[in-house]
Amino acid sequence: MRFADERLEPIWEKVRSETRLSREDALTLYETDDFLSVGRMADHVKSRREGDRVYFVINRHITPTNVCVLSCSFCGFARKPGQAGAYEHSIEDMVAMVKDETREVHIVGGHHPDWPFEYYERMIEAIHQARPDVQIKAFTAAEIDYMWRRWKIEPKDALARLKAAGLQSMPGGGAEIFSPRLAKLLKYSGKADPDRWCEIHGIAHSLGLKTNATMLYGHVERLDERVDHMLRLREQQDLSGGFVTFIPLAYQEAATQLVPRQTPPADSLRTIAIARLILDNFAHIEAYWVTLGEETASIALHFGADDVNGTLEDEKIQHLSGASTPAGVAREQLFRMIRDAGKVPVERDALYNVVKVWPR
Repeated sequence: MRFADERLEPIWEKVRSETRLSREDALTLYETDDFLSVGRMADHVKSRREGDRVYFVINRHITPTNVCVLSCSFCGFARKPGQAGAYEHSIEDMVAMVKDETREVHIVGGHHPDWPFEYYERMIEAIHQARPDVQIKAFTAAEIDYMWRRWKIEPKDALARLKAAGLQSMPGGGAEIFSPRLAKLLKYSGKADPDRWCEIHGIAHSLGLKTNATMLYGHVERLDERVDHMLRLREQQDLSGGFVTFIPLAYQEAATQLVPRQTPPADSLRTIAIARLILDNFAHIEAYWVTLGEETASIALHFGADDVNGTLEDEKIQHLSGASTPAGVAREQLFRMIRDAGKVPVERDALYNVVKVWPR
């Protein structure tokens, strides 16, 4: 590999020898004008791990409510009680949302002021009893922390009870950016802070629950804050080892307008590539098509990503925040994203067990 920026040569030697990259390396990858070489290095790592395989899942989003006690500046999803657009689903409604072909149910929602912990417990139990073959991925660390703040249910007890009811994994939301500056600026200091977020994921891992991790980027954060966020996740993975996938989430500007437009595709591609190079202890890096768009997600499969998430029927959080992508796609559209990149579609379940390898 030849580099236009000679600073990338020692980084490439580390990548080839599978030596862990440093904070300074990551900042260089963000600063360099040799954008395509960053992508090629990440593609090398992805191909070494997975070859041409790219994963997807047939999944269903259930967002129980958008009623939330928080007032995060970046969020276009949440509503206050009685506010126009506020909604609450019943447990019966949520059970009816899960269809025959669904393999994963993804449940996240607002921090409801009145729903007791037992309501969430019954929610998981009802879905699990109605659809025992469907894997349930539910409740961010921020939600688990809120259950402690509101009802004084310790995270270990809450997760153990939810697991007994049918919970099998946790999504990675609520992390935002691990930065005290941004927590204060964007008014999400009422949520689990970085230590608490990592603690709760570590507890989940100790109970045998696999989890994901996210990073919300493309608003008013600095590049060094992105890097520090990823390094904190890498550190936690070294400690507890239960993260499966890292999902960079491009900020959707339409609802809250922290910035005048969404970060450009090149920034998203670079961030995905850097994540693949820095997060050496994460098995998978996702190109989340809902926030990226189908075309950029397909290109990201050459920049280190090996997953496009799934069909995401009725996804609400990003769409109420301004995402313009369809609120769900069919399997054939996922095939198109993957095959347009020259990759092999691999259908998985929530825990990355292979369901079927589809023809190229």
